[in-house]
Amino acid sequence: MATFKDLEDNLRSYIIQEQSDAHNVRTVNIAKYNNVKIWMDLTKYQQAHFFVRISISEAVFALGDCSKLNGGLGYEERFIYKWFGRIGIKDKLHELWDTAQKASRVVDNSTDD
Repeated sequence: MATFKDLEDNLRSYIIQEQSDAHNVRTVNIAKYNNVKIWMDLTKYQQAHFFVRISISEAVFALGDCSKLNGGLGYEERFIYKWFGRIGIKDKLHELWDTAQKASRVVDNSTDD
């Protein structure tokens, strides 16, 4: 089963690799990507989504087509769209969404008592 940490590591590696392949290899700030964060918050958005934070920038993307729902990541946003299109990423995100929904239902049922 995928974890958010697995996806964060995968995204971090992907962005660094993409930038190192570019002509601006000398200007890549690898430390900037040490704090890549991915999560979901069912209380903020009902539709399937995922948040991405890189440094101080944050954006929310729909799981269906990776359309941006809110926020912005500036230059790095293009990497999210490309990363989302890689084999298995969308499936892993959907798996995490399903797990989050199940956990939310368990919490909701336990507070009904």
